[in-house]
Amino acid sequence: MKLENIIFDEIEIGYNVSVVRTVTTSDVLGFAALTGDYNPVHLNEAYAKQTRFHGVVAHGMWTAAQISAVIGTRLPGPGSIYLSQDLKFVAPVKVGDEITTKITVIDKDMNHGIVTLDCQCTNQNKQEVVFGIASVLAPQEKQFVEVIEPTVKVFEKIS
Repeated sequence: MKLENIIFDEIEIGYNVSVVRTVTTSDVLGFAALTGDYNPVHLNEAYAKQTRFHGVVAHGMWTAAQISAVIGTRLPGPGSIYLSQDLKFVAPVKVGDEITTKITVIDKDMNHGIVTLDCQCTNQNKQEVVFGIASVLAPQEKQFVEVIEPTVKVFEKIS
């Protein structure tokens, strides 16, 4: 797969990218293994049913990682440097939910090459699950980067 970035000079306020991904059990298990976050609300159905969520939920940071993925691969893409993120987690995400991650440019700092991004994740019911603001140092040079696709297939729709 070839990735192409959007350099700072090409980025305009209002520019946005959306990616849709369905949460799978493999995502939740893999995220737990990757991070070491074995909180039973993510892994133990009997335990999770006794919580306010009434069942297993995906890690909140899995959803935050979807924001990071859009920034690192699409807007601005390769060469981006994540500077900060302020997030609010407002609804649970469960296996089977279809999460749309939308990133919108809301400001450009011409002196420092930084873009401010509005970040929003919604589920299949258009319910917001995570939102916030990110600051990213945008790349200055155009890049086309070939990456090896993982053997685990991820199903996403890009719009």
